[in-house]
Amino acid sequence: MSGPEETTGAGTEAVESPEAVELRVAGRASHAWRALRHRNFQLFVGGQSISLIGTWMTRVATGWLVYRLTGSALLLGTVSFAGQIPTFLLAPFAGVWVDRLNRQKVLVWTQTLAMVQSLALAALTLSGRVTIHWILVLSAMQGVINAFDMPGRQAFLVQMVEDRRDLGNAIAINSSMVNMARLIGPSLAGMLIAVSNEGWCFLIDGISYLAVIASLLMMHVHTPTVKRAVTSMLIELKEGWTYVSQFVPIRTILSLFAVISLMGMPFVVLMPIFAARVLHGGPHTFGFLMGAMGTGALVGALLLAARRSVLGLGRKISVSSAVFGAGLIGFGLSHTFWLSMGMMLVAGFGMMQGMASSNTIIQTIVSEDKRGRVMSYYTIAFVGMAPFGSLLAGTMAHWFGAPLTVILNGATVILGAAWFTTRLPAVRAAIHPIYREMGILPVEVVSGMTAGGAS
Repeated sequence: MSGPEETTGAGTEAVESPEAVELRVAGRASHAWRALRHRNFQLFVGGQSISLIGTWMTRVATGWLVYRLTGSALLLGTVSFAGQIPTFLLAPFAGVWVDRLNRQKVLVWTQTLAMVQSLALAALTLSGRVTIHWILVLSAMQGVINAFDMPGRQAFLVQMVEDRRDLGNAIAINSSMVNMARLIGPSLAGMLIAVSNEGWCFLIDGISYLAVIASLLMMHVHTPTVKRAVTSMLIELKEGWTYVSQFVPIRTILSLFAVISLMGMPFVVLMPIFAARVLHGGPHTFGFLMGAMGTGALVGALLLAARRSVLGLGRKISVSSAVFGAGLIGFGLSHTFWLSMGMMLVAGFGMMQGMASSNTIIQTIVSEDKRGRVMSYYTIAFVGMAPFGSLLAGTMAHWFGAPLTVILNGATVILGAAWFTTRLPAVRAAIHPIYREMGILPVEVVSGMTAGGAS
């Protein structure tokens, strides 16, 4: 069979030179980081990489502090509920404001307020005056901040990366950054808590916000002018809800991840119980488990960063969600430290592949004038449902035990993945016209194969 690999005359096959192989590999590597060619995104990654480590330290330290003060699975769920229910209630209104306001300024304010919250928690803990009531109040304050910060951050991403073709890569890099912090932060927190107390984690988190605030202030962002009628907030809320509820791809993706957020994600709330009671460890064990989950998620995000197209992400959502559910079931069944670590790797990988894939699809197809409102419902699906899940998980763990709770939650996630698979044909039918208009679909998908089999 002849082809470009064969030379003429001599009849010998041409072998790719080592230099060509090196250039090809280098090209793939540079492709995986192509979104970093945008200066604003470079600044964002630099600031967030520092700040997110502090954020994960605070998450681990808060859970361990609550468990140390109360020893209650129910209160672990209650604190998580208090920290996330404001996001559920306020995110739709926040989405309207994100569409109306300068997103860069919104993020500067939210990050500043989050810094104040962390420093207040540090002062109370280091002075020995922290109580469960203070933790509940400050967790609720962080929930209010997140209601504006999360949709603002997601909607601002498209302004930092001017070339829409780099958007999926930027989302994957952002996910990689989050999970690198998830890998480092819990490990640092576990070691720091073991030798001192949780207050130092909160203090480091508060100081780390200075990096992301500085990066936001250094950006030069060209804000696009979106023409739309000036209407009341209620009318814009209705427009956003109508768009989300009637557009099949967004409705289906958010429905799946609302279920996953309700039943799957809250296993993190129960992690102190697994570390202390199931695996008979301490803060180090807690940190290692969180780090294992972060490692799996980081691998998943890096693999997505290497992708060249959004095509095929719908199927990846189905598979990755099922993998996440299987990891949870395995973790619930395990009573061995190394097996539990392995199951956390699997769960983290599946969770991140599904989250980043769904974010990429939504950010690619959403109408720009509704981006803030759509990302607010994205926030509700991924974060806003979590308080109910945390409360449910805490209650179930109180009555039935943490292992059985996680096993049942994993089974529910797998059922959700199966349902999403049945909806994939309708999702693809709605997305393909948008992909054709954007030039994402290859020629053979749009026009079919030409005579002779060449596209």
